[in-house]
Amino acid sequence: MSLNVIRCMHEGRTRWGVLRGGHVVFVPKDFPTTGELLSGTTLAELTSLDGPSVRVDTVEMLSPVTRNQRFVCQGANYRQHMIESGIDPDVKKYNMIFTKAPSCIVPAHSDVVRPRRVRFLDYEIELGLVLRRDISGPVSVTESNLLDFVAGLVIVNDYSARDVQIPEGQFYKGKSFRTFGPVGPRLCLLEARDVPLLQDLSLELKVDGQVRQRDTTRNLVFGPAETLTELSGVHDFSAGDLLATGTPAGCALAVPSPLKQRLGALIPEKKKWQVFFGQQEKRPYLQPGQVVEASIRSPGGEIDLGTQRNRVVQEA
Repeated sequence: MSLNVIRCMHEGRTRWGVLRGGHVVFVPKDFPTTGELLSGTTLAELTSLDGPSVRVDTVEMLSPVTRNQRFVCQGANYRQHMIESGIDPDVKKYNMIFTKAPSCIVPAHSDVVRPRRVRFLDYEIELGLVLRRDISGPVSVTESNLLDFVAGLVIVNDYSARDVQIPEGQFYKGKSFRTFGPVGPRLCLLEARDVPLLQDLSLELKVDGQVRQRDTTRNLVFGPAETLTELSGVHDFSAGDLLATGTPAGCALAVPSPLKQRLGALIPEKKKWQVFFGQQEKRPYLQPGQVVEASIRSPGGEIDLGTQRNRVVQEA
């Protein structure tokens, strides 16, 4: 059975703890980073942890992924999201990969700050995989050995400044503003029996109580095993690193169809972006004061990553 772990502040000290109902049992040893926690403990040790507990509402939740870890992302990884992003899913045959700055990682319930220069702030709920071990060369990851490489799951919201990302072609810059990467509230550590559930997790995102995104991981195009196999042939990973697996359809962004994009290439650059921005003005981008809620869980509740709540605030 999966085990939910949190990182929190309690009485001026940063602690790791195991969630048991509405209480937290603290891990006795301090682990400064996510990687050190995963390398320095086992699931069995955490499961058998005994000792005094405190109510979870008496601690301040922190991100269960620390800022020293890599933050790698998959783009356009649900078929319907490809279509709404102006990508033909029958033509795109590659795994789109980009990164976010680890400095954008914040606790799950943090305010999301919309920079003064940004008009089109978008949301993207994503399932995050937290890696168990270092990877320094090509490996073959399969469903049967997935837990040799993946320790657990978190909720990620890949907030994006579309008016930076799209016109400038800057995924990294448009998605890495401070506060644009809330993670948590909990890290769900997995057992072997949990692996089949990864293919049927429900993702749901609401803005002010209205559902904007809803899908299941059955509709992932490139799954965790094949993605980690591919990326292991490209670059190194460390224990505790974060891989966000893409977002479902339902974002505020409206991308012109491939045909309209080809027609747009025939008009002057300045005019093209005037048309694009005019289209975006009609879309439901996030505004200061709105509240975004994101949750991921299995149908039977065996895996429950909790709920993120972010209030949108304007940069002062």
